Amino acid sequence: MKTSNKGTTFLSAAVIAGGLVATTAHAQDTEFTIAVSIPAATHGWTGGVVYHAQEAERQIEEAYPNIDVIVSTASSATAQVSSLEDLSATNELDALVILPFTSEELTGPVEQVASNGTFITVVDRGLADPSIQDLYVAGDNIAVGANTAEWLVDKLGGEGEIVVLRGIPTVIDDERIQGFTEVIDKSDIKILDIQYANWNQDEAFTLMQDYLGKYPNIDAVWANDDDMLLGVLEAVDMAGRDDVKYALGGNGMKQVIEMVMAGDERTPISTPYAPSMIASAMFMTAAQFAGQAPMRGSFKLDAPLITPENADQFYFPDSPF
Repeated sequence: MKTSNKGTTFLSAAVIAGGLVATTAHAQDTEFTIAVSIPAATHGWTGGVVYHAQEAERQIEEAYPNIDVIVSTASSATAQVSSLEDLSATNELDALVILPFTSEELTGPVEQVASNGTFITVVDRGLADPSIQDLYVAGDNIAVGANTAEWLVDKLGGEGEIVVLRGIPTVIDDERIQGFTEVIDKSDIKILDIQYANWNQDEAFTLMQDYLGKYPNIDAVWANDDDMLLGVLEAVDMAGRDDVKYALGGNGMKQVIEMVMAGDERTPISTPYAPSMIASAMFMTAAQFAGQAPMRGSFKLDAPLITPENADQFYFPDSPF
């Protein structure tokens, strides 16, 4: 699945690419295959993941002809399991870079791939058993939740009634909720309801309609994700509810960053969770084979608040997300 999109830049990739220049003669003479298994563009963020994975595939193969990168997308956890079986059956994989659709369903299949001696890089949504992975790359999901909650507690004066939308049952969703609720629990703010909307805009719209029907007053909404935030905002606007003072998401979607830059009163902040982390993980994995740079451990990208004052630093008009 070769692609040919124009490249993007990010600090970690640039640093690692610099390290790859020191490739050894032995590494240049050996062929390596790196499979990349990611969710299909089922919503905005994963659309960004696909874009950046394809960019990194082209850049790595151009720089290192002895590395073959295979990018595979899947529209469900079941499809991703089947994709892994196909990739393993038809290729001798030196490495697998995987962003699991769900944690529980992909843990066993990834463990099976690892049993063949394949280097495992896990991105974003962790596995149920982290001991399987050699390398883990993700944003700081606890900070995404905690930083948003601290801002909300301050703006609401430490009291009020809010509702929360969860994503897909995964490790990263658990971490975001943990970071958010640990801060909220120290205030007098009451979480009226908290349910899954699967990081899907349409499901978020429907869930928010249910919340609005059940609760006559909602001071704020934490949608957990910018795709879901758009569904929430649509539901609130259709209901004509002016009690919702703040509606916040996360991930730094281009459309939401534009709202922050414009000083939107209801959505004045966001938090970054860049889909380009898949490319960072791919470059790190390539370094494991193409350079004298053994890659082991966990790498977390920070999640500072995006405000009108710094929003331009997180705004990329040519990005699909």
